[in-house]
Amino acid sequence: QLQASGGGLVQAGDSLRLSCVASGRTFSSSAVGWFRQGPGKERVFVAGISGGGESTDYADFVKGRFTISRDIAKNTVYLQMNSLRPEDAAVYYCAHRTLGIIDSYTRRAAAYRYWGQGTLVTVSS
Repeated sequence: QLQASGGGLVQAGDSLRLSCVASGRTFSSSAVGWFRQGPGKERVFVAGISGGGESTDYADFVKGRFTISRDIAKNTVYLQMNSLRPEDAAVYYCAHRTLGIIDSYTRRAAAYRYWGQGTLVTVSS
């Protein structure tokens, strides 16, 4: 089971760090992705990290602002979000797959088997 946390209400320009913790299983060798879904919008890919953490992938709209990382010892994946914008407001979900690689396919929600419940990020202008 995945547990996402760290969301909240911030002002534009502020930072937040989201955490995704796996309980009951280890996902240290699994690729993990962060997705987000705004009101009335589809769930979209934000960032992904490979099983060993050596490879990362970002959606264009967060490049240079968001950083995904993982602490294998803590069984946790983080999403550091800087310079937040009102359009970043959404429910953020973490997910993992059984494979460790990331590629163009892992930008799709269908690539992931296990999902967390989501954490809400609100950004005021």
